[in-house]
This record gives sequence, structure tokens and C-alpha cells, in this order.
Amino acid sequence: MSNRKSINERLKGLSFPFHIAKRYLFSPKSHNAINVISGISAAGVCIGTLALVCVLSVFNGFEGLITTMFTSFDPDLKITLVKGKTFDISKPEIKELRQLKTIAVCTEVVEENALLRFKEKQMPATIKGVSDQFSKMTKIDSIMYDGKFMLFDGAFYRAVPGVGVANTLGLGPHFIDALVIYAPKRTSTINLLRPENSFNRKNTFVSGIFCVKQAVYDDHTVLVSIELARDLFEYDQQTVTALEIKLAENANPDKAQAEIQHIVGSNYQVKNRYEQQESFFKIMKIEKWITYLILTFILLIASFNIIGSLSMLIIDKKEDIDTLRKLGADNNLIKNIFLFEGWMISAVGALAGIILGTLICLAQEVFGFIRLGSGYVVDAYPVKTELTDILLVTVTVLFMGFLAAYYPVRYIQSKQKIS
Repeated sequence: MSNRKSINERLKGLSFPFHIAKRYLFSPKSHNAINVISGISAAGVCIGTLALVCVLSVFNGFEGLITTMFTSFDPDLKITLVKGKTFDISKPEIKELRQLKTIAVCTEVVEENALLRFKEKQMPATIKGVSDQFSKMTKIDSIMYDGKFMLFDGAFYRAVPGVGVANTLGLGPHFIDALVIYAPKRTSTINLLRPENSFNRKNTFVSGIFCVKQAVYDDHTVLVSIELARDLFEYDQQTVTALEIKLAENANPDKAQAEIQHIVGSNYQVKNRYEQQESFFKIMKIEKWITYLILTFILLIASFNIIGSLSMLIIDKKEDIDTLRKLGADNNLIKNIFLFEGWMISAVGALAGIILGTLICLAQEVFGFIRLGSGYVVDAYPVKTELTDILLVTVTVLFMGFLAAYYPVRYIQSKQKIS
């Protein structure tokens, strides 16, 4: 009687069904068709998991690459009005934020649309007037495609267009022909008899061409001196459309953003680098998670092989089930054995897929053996493996493995009288 009681106590825990399931899966004495099917099921889960890890890492790599490109041109923080276009930098709140120790560089910006003309070619563009401190705030010198960054040479105002603007107009550094910029006069009415008199006109010469490798800047933006921009758009010396800020090296970006937002108030918006390109990064996130859902669906289909494995295993182990019943095993314990069996198949496949996927991604980061080909920003596919993605993939695979094991056990229990 005491032996019977000790056996029942052992059967009530989860360690016993786990041990039996492990024996069924890894027993060296059984190499029948069921083991082959279980191996195929684990291999399918492994391949699906590997694909998830690699694809998510590639999306992370591209996001990091594009963030690095924008970092060369975008400031750490950008202050603009919530409503309206221009504001006065002589206001007390603006003077107060300039005194913050967390701010290393604060650049005034005047940004408006204008018409460019070079010889017989013309195009609309965004004129961005900046001060000489712009080179200290950004990494403009590292993205110069040709020439150098210079806004005033002592005699003439200079312009630095994006590479797309330069290609459209046929511009180059130090051309003897002037780049002409037209902007409508804000303080006068349109002259219907002489429409050309309704525009301000400024001549400038190209000193260099920048290349961010992002069309939003390369194909539309021209950098000029803020003095030229204010004169062209008829703004006074205290008027700006934005303030761009570079933070000190030891500054916390989130705390600095919150502090500056508190100082300037609700009439202004303070955007970090992500928020300045929010729509672009949101699209990348959406693409990443849509791809994740598609691959998860494919992985779910691959997990259905577990149903076949468990069905055949239950039929094959019918005698073992009868033996366990005679030893005192209840219905829940027998079901747990096969649930653990299905879950272990998923776990083995998930573990193998995560290890292989991580090794492939790390090898790609170091050696770059998968190439994009010529004409791209980088030679090899950029990848970045993140722990959060690994955890997400692990939870996803184990959850689907549990579902794939749970439903066939419930269905088959009525056929095989498991419960």
C-alpha cells in the first residue's frame, strides 16, 4: 500500500510527465517513423524560427543604417511652433533655454520654399538658412559629396545644395554662373503688369554639394547663410522658423527634451531625431511587423506537423497509456505527457533556429558575406540582432507549439479515451 501511495505522489507532479515525454522524444532505442516525423516537425520549426530571427535582424540593420544617415544632418532636438511658422528668439523662454548646460550648440534656422534657376534650368526647392555653427551641430563635413561647406567667402554668399538638386540643375562647386533664388515678396501685393517684380531675387554661388543618401534632403534642400535667407524671405534678425540643438556629450536626450519642453511651453514642440522623421520610421516599423506576422503564419503552418507526430505517438503508445493507468495515472497526467512532447518538439526547433539564426546574423555583421550588389548605399545587408526580438520569437514559437500540441490532444482524447 505504501508503494502504491509513493507512486501516486510521484505521478501527481509535472516532472514525471516531462521525464516520460523526454524519453519518447530522445530515446536512443527508438528510431521508427514517429521519431522521423518528430524530427521533420522540429526541423520545420527550426527553419521558421531561423527566418524570423534573420528577417527581424535585417530590418533592425536597415533602421540603424538610415538612422545613422539622418544623424549626419538632423539635430539632436528641433524646436518649432505648434501653430504658425515663425517665432521671435528674443522672447524670455528662448533666452532661458540658451543658458542650459545640456545644450552644446543652438543654431537659428529659417526654412522656406523657393524657386531655383541655373542657366536655362529651374526647379522648386527648400531653402534652409543656417548659421556657421551648423557645421558644429551636424556632421555636414562627413557627407560632402563635392567641394566644401561654406556659406560666405568674404565677398559672395555661397550655397550648398543636395546632390539631387545639383544633378537636376547641372550644378557644381565654383561654377562661374550664379544660382538664382526667387521667393515671393511677403510685404507687397502682386504686380499684375510686371509679375517678375513680385519676387525677391538673390544670386549665389555653389561652394559644395552634400549627400545624405536620403531623397527628402538630397533632392529638395539647399543650404544658405541665414542672413541671405532672412533677406530673401523678408524676415528680421530676430525671426526664425526653428531652433536646432546639439546636446552636450553627457546630457540625457530624454531628460533634456523634457526640460526644454517645460521651459518653452505648450506653444512650441520639441522633437528628437525619431520624431523629426516620425512618418518614415513608422513606415519601417509597420513593414517590420507585417513581415513578422506573415512569417509567424508560415511558422504556424509548419507547427501543424506536430499534430501528425502526436497523433501517431498516441496510437503507438497505447499500451504504455494502459500501463500508466494501472499504476494510478489520471487523465490529466497522461494528457500532460503528450502536451510536453509537442512542446518539446517546438522548443528543440526554436532553440536550434535561434542559435543558427543568431550565428548567421553575427557572421553577416562581421564578414558581410551576403552582398547587395553595386549601386546601393552599403555593400552588404546590414543586420542587427536584438535581445528583445530573440525573446519575442522564442515566446511566439513556444506559444504556437503549445497550441499545436493542445488541440490534437483534446481531439484525440475522445478517440483514444485519454480522458
